[in-house]
Amino acid sequence: MNNFNGQVAVITGAASGLGLVISKKLLSEGAKLGLLDFNETALKNAFESHSDEAELITIDITKPELVEQSIAQILKRFGKIDILINCAGITGITNVQSHEVDINNLQKVFDVNFMSSFYTAKAVLPNMIQNNYGRILHIASIAGKEGNAGMLAYSASKAAVIGMTKVQGKEYAEKGITVNALAPAVIQTPLVDAMPEAQVKYMTDKIPMKRCGTLEEAANLAAFIVSRESSFTTGFTFDLSGGRATY
Repeated sequence: MNNFNGQVAVITGAASGLGLVISKKLLSEGAKLGLLDFNETALKNAFESHSDEAELITIDITKPELVEQSIAQILKRFGKIDILINCAGITGITNVQSHEVDINNLQKVFDVNFMSSFYTAKAVLPNMIQNNYGRILHIASIAGKEGNAGMLAYSASKAAVIGMTKVQGKEYAEKGITVNALAPAVIQTPLVDAMPEAQVKYMTDKIPMKRCGTLEEAANLAAFIVSRESSFTTGFTFDLSGGRATY
Protein backbone atom coordinates (compact mmCIF):
# COMPACT_ATOMS: atom_id res chain seq x y z
CA MET A 1 0.00 0.00 0.00
CA ASN A 2 2.82 2.42 0.80
CA ASN A 3 4.28 3.15 -2.61
CA PHE A 4 6.43 6.28 -2.66
CA ASN A 5 7.49 6.32 -6.30
CA GLY A 6 7.79 9.90 -7.54
CA GLN A 7 7.72 11.39 -4.05
CA VAL A 8 10.40 13.40 -2.26
CA ALA A 9 10.89 13.04 1.48
CA VAL A 10 13.02 15.08 3.88
CA ILE A 11 14.12 13.18 6.98
CA THR A 12 16.08 14.60 9.90
CA GLY A 13 18.20 12.47 12.18
CA ALA A 14 18.64 10.16 9.20
CA ALA A 15 22.01 8.66 10.13
CA SER A 16 20.87 6.52 13.04
CA GLY A 17 17.97 5.03 14.95
CA LEU A 18 14.45 5.61 13.73
CA GLY A 19 15.50 8.15 11.11
CA LEU A 20 17.84 5.64 9.50
CA VAL A 21 15.29 2.83 9.38
CA ILE A 22 12.53 5.09 8.03
CA SER A 23 14.90 6.47 5.39
CA LYS A 24 15.85 2.98 4.25
CA LYS A 25 12.19 1.95 4.07
CA LEU A 26 11.09 4.93 1.98
CA LEU A 27 14.15 4.53 -0.24
CA SER A 28 13.24 0.88 -0.87
CA GLU A 29 9.74 1.98 -1.86
CA GLY A 30 10.87 4.44 -4.49
CA ALA A 31 11.18 7.80 -2.75
CA LYS A 32 13.85 10.40 -3.40
CA LEU A 33 15.33 11.60 -0.14
CA GLY A 34 16.82 14.71 1.41
CA LEU A 35 18.66 13.38 4.45
CA LEU A 36 19.79 15.64 7.29
CA ASP A 37 22.04 14.73 10.19
CA PHE A 38 24.93 16.22 12.17
CA ASN A 39 27.02 13.04 11.83
CA GLU A 40 28.62 13.29 8.39
CA THR A 41 30.50 9.99 8.63
CA ALA A 42 27.48 7.94 9.67
CA LEU A 43 25.31 9.59 7.02
CA LYS A 44 27.78 8.82 4.25
CA ASN A 45 28.35 5.28 5.45
CA ALA A 46 24.62 4.60 5.38
CA PHE A 47 23.67 6.28 2.09
CA GLU A 48 26.77 6.98 -0.03
CA SER A 49 25.80 4.16 -2.39
CA HIS A 50 22.43 5.85 -3.00
CA SER A 51 23.74 9.18 -4.30
CA ASP A 52 21.35 9.07 -7.27
CA GLU A 53 18.32 8.95 -4.98
CA ALA A 54 19.47 10.90 -1.93
CA GLU A 55 20.84 14.34 -1.13
CA LEU A 56 23.04 14.05 1.97
CA ILE A 57 23.33 17.16 4.12
CA THR A 58 25.42 17.49 7.27
CA ILE A 59 23.79 20.11 9.45
CA ASP A 60 23.34 21.54 12.91
CA ILE A 61 19.55 21.27 12.85
CA THR A 62 19.20 23.92 15.57
CA LYS A 63 20.36 26.69 13.21
CA PRO A 64 17.33 28.06 11.29
CA GLU A 65 19.42 29.66 8.55
CA LEU A 66 21.12 26.31 7.85
CA VAL A 67 17.75 24.55 7.76
CA GLU A 68 16.48 27.05 5.18
CA GLN A 69 19.59 26.55 3.05
CA SER A 70 19.24 22.77 3.25
CA ILE A 71 15.60 22.79 2.17
CA ALA A 72 16.47 25.13 -0.70
CA GLN A 73 19.22 22.70 -1.75
CA ILE A 74 16.80 19.76 -1.75
CA LEU A 75 14.19 21.73 -3.70
CA LYS A 76 16.80 22.75 -6.26
CA ARG A 77 17.76 19.12 -6.83
CA PHE A 78 14.36 17.38 -6.72
CA GLY A 79 11.92 20.21 -7.50
CA LYS A 80 9.45 19.57 -4.68
CA ILE A 81 9.01 18.16 -1.17
CA ASP A 82 6.08 15.84 -0.49
CA ILE A 83 7.03 14.52 2.93
CA LEU A 84 8.82 15.77 6.05
CA ILE A 85 9.68 13.43 8.93
CA ASN A 86 11.36 14.97 11.96
CA CYS A 87 13.34 12.22 13.71
CA ALA A 88 16.25 14.23 15.13
CA GLY A 89 16.12 14.17 18.91
CA ILE A 90 18.06 13.87 22.14
CA THR A 91 17.07 12.90 25.66
CA GLY A 92 19.51 15.22 27.39
CA ILE A 93 20.44 14.59 31.00
CA THR A 94 17.98 12.16 32.60
CA ASN A 95 17.28 10.59 35.98
CA VAL A 96 17.29 14.02 37.68
CA GLN A 97 14.43 15.76 39.44
CA SER A 98 13.18 19.12 38.27
CA HIS A 99 15.06 21.17 40.86
CA GLU A 100 18.29 19.53 39.67
CA VAL A 101 17.74 20.27 35.98
CA ASP A 102 20.59 22.06 34.25
CA ILE A 103 19.17 25.10 32.45
CA ASN A 104 21.62 24.94 29.55
CA ASN A 105 20.80 21.28 28.97
CA LEU A 106 17.08 22.05 29.09
CA GLN A 107 17.54 24.69 26.39
CA LYS A 108 19.61 22.32 24.25
CA VAL A 109 16.97 19.59 24.42
CA PHE A 110 14.26 22.06 23.39
CA ASP A 111 16.42 23.37 20.54
CA VAL A 112 16.94 19.88 19.11
CA ASN A 113 13.56 18.30 19.84
CA PHE A 114 11.14 21.16 19.34
CA MET A 115 12.72 24.16 17.63
CA SER A 116 14.35 22.10 14.87
CA SER A 117 10.98 20.51 14.04
CA PHE A 118 9.48 23.97 13.82
CA TYR A 119 12.32 25.19 11.58
CA THR A 120 12.00 22.31 9.10
CA ALA A 121 8.20 22.54 8.95
CA LYS A 122 8.38 26.30 8.42
CA ALA A 123 10.84 25.75 5.57
CA VAL A 124 8.91 23.03 3.69
CA LEU A 125 5.35 24.26 4.13
CA PRO A 126 5.42 26.97 1.41
CA ASN A 127 6.27 24.35 -1.23
CA MET A 128 3.61 21.98 0.08
CA ILE A 129 1.02 24.76 0.05
CA GLN A 130 1.98 25.61 -3.53
CA ASN A 131 1.53 21.97 -4.57
CA ASN A 132 -1.62 21.48 -2.46
CA TYR A 133 -0.12 18.31 -1.02
CA GLY A 134 2.07 17.34 1.89
CA ARG A 135 2.68 14.91 4.72
CA ILE A 136 4.47 16.04 7.88
CA LEU A 137 5.30 13.67 10.72
CA HIS A 138 6.85 14.88 13.96
CA ILE A 139 8.34 12.15 16.15
CA ALA A 140 7.10 12.84 19.68
CA SER A 141 7.02 10.42 22.62
CA ILE A 142 4.67 8.88 25.14
CA ALA A 143 6.69 10.99 27.60
CA GLY A 144 5.20 14.05 25.96
CA LYS A 145 1.70 12.83 26.81
CA GLU A 146 2.23 11.40 30.28
CA GLY A 147 5.53 12.83 31.51
CA ASN A 148 8.38 10.63 32.71
CA ALA A 149 9.80 11.38 36.14
CA GLY A 150 13.46 12.34 35.88
CA MET A 151 13.02 13.50 32.27
CA LEU A 152 11.66 17.03 32.47
CA ALA A 153 13.51 18.40 29.46
CA TYR A 154 12.65 15.49 27.20
CA SER A 155 9.03 15.16 28.33
CA ALA A 156 8.30 18.88 28.07
CA SER A 157 9.96 19.22 24.66
CA LYS A 158 7.96 16.31 23.26
CA ALA A 159 4.76 17.77 24.76
CA ALA A 160 5.57 20.92 22.81
CA VAL A 161 5.94 18.85 19.64
CA ILE A 162 2.48 17.36 20.22
CA GLY A 163 1.04 20.84 20.76
CA MET A 164 2.60 22.07 17.52
CA THR A 165 1.18 19.06 15.68
CA LYS A 166 -2.35 19.92 16.81
CA VAL A 167 -1.96 23.54 15.69
CA GLN A 168 -0.41 22.75 12.31
CA GLY A 169 -2.90 19.98 11.61
CA LYS A 170 -5.73 22.50 11.92
CA GLU A 171 -3.95 25.27 10.03
CA TYR A 172 -3.29 23.28 6.85
CA ALA A 173 -6.22 20.86 6.87
CA GLU A 174 -7.80 22.46 3.79
CA LYS A 175 -4.59 22.58 1.77
CA GLY A 176 -4.03 18.89 1.14
CA ILE A 177 -1.44 18.74 3.92
CA THR A 178 -1.62 16.44 6.93
CA VAL A 179 0.46 17.03 10.05
CA ASN A 180 0.65 14.23 12.59
CA ALA A 181 2.87 13.00 15.40
CA LEU A 182 4.08 9.57 16.45
CA ALA A 183 4.41 8.91 20.18
CA PRO A 184 6.46 5.78 20.85
CA ALA A 185 7.02 4.35 24.28
CA VAL A 186 10.52 2.88 24.54
CA ILE A 187 12.00 1.97 21.15
CA GLN A 188 15.30 0.11 21.08
CA THR A 189 17.52 2.83 19.61
CA PRO A 190 21.06 4.13 20.30
CA LEU A 191 19.33 6.94 22.21
CA VAL A 192 17.82 4.41 24.62
CA ASP A 193 21.00 2.35 24.78
CA ALA A 194 22.83 5.41 26.09
CA MET A 195 20.33 6.05 28.91
CA PRO A 196 20.87 4.88 32.50
CA GLU A 197 19.55 1.35 33.06
CA ALA A 198 17.33 2.56 35.90
CA GLN A 199 15.65 5.09 33.60
CA VAL A 200 14.96 2.49 30.91
CA LYS A 201 13.56 0.03 33.49
CA TYR A 202 11.26 2.75 34.84
CA MET A 203 9.82 3.21 31.34
CA THR A 204 9.57 -0.43 30.24
CA ASP A 205 7.90 -1.40 33.51
CA LYS A 206 4.99 0.80 32.45
CA ILE A 207 4.51 -1.09 29.17
CA PRO A 208 1.98 -3.96 29.37
CA MET A 209 3.93 -5.90 26.72
CA LYS A 210 7.02 -5.59 28.96
CA ARG A 211 9.37 -4.91 26.07
CA CYS A 212 10.75 -2.16 23.93
CA GLY A 213 9.25 -1.54 20.52
CA THR A 214 11.42 -2.26 17.50
CA LEU A 215 12.66 0.21 14.94
CA GLU A 216 10.90 -1.76 12.22
CA GLU A 217 7.55 -1.49 14.02
CA ALA A 218 8.00 2.26 14.29
CA ALA A 219 9.11 2.64 10.67
CA ASN A 220 6.14 0.68 9.35
CA LEU A 221 3.67 2.92 11.18
CA ALA A 222 5.55 6.07 10.16
CA ALA A 223 5.45 5.03 6.51
CA PHE A 224 1.68 4.58 6.65
CA ILE A 225 1.16 7.98 8.31
CA VAL A 226 3.03 9.79 5.50
CA SER A 227 1.51 7.73 2.70
CA ARG A 228 -1.05 8.95 0.18
CA GLU A 229 -3.54 6.51 1.68
CA SER A 230 -3.50 8.25 5.05
CA SER A 231 -5.44 11.29 3.90
CA PHE A 232 -8.16 12.02 6.49
CA THR A 233 -6.16 12.05 9.71
CA THR A 234 -4.38 15.22 10.76
CA GLY A 235 -3.41 16.95 14.00
CA PHE A 236 -3.35 13.49 15.59
CA THR A 237 -0.79 11.71 17.76
CA PHE A 238 -0.42 8.04 16.87
CA ASP A 239 0.58 5.83 19.79
CA LEU A 240 3.18 3.09 19.56
CA SER A 241 3.29 2.05 23.18
CA GLY A 242 2.80 -1.69 23.66
CA GLY A 243 -0.45 -0.98 25.47
CA ARG A 244 0.81 1.81 27.73
CA ALA A 245 -1.26 4.60 26.20
CA THR A 246 -4.95 4.49 27.09
CA TYR A 247 -6.10 7.71 25.40
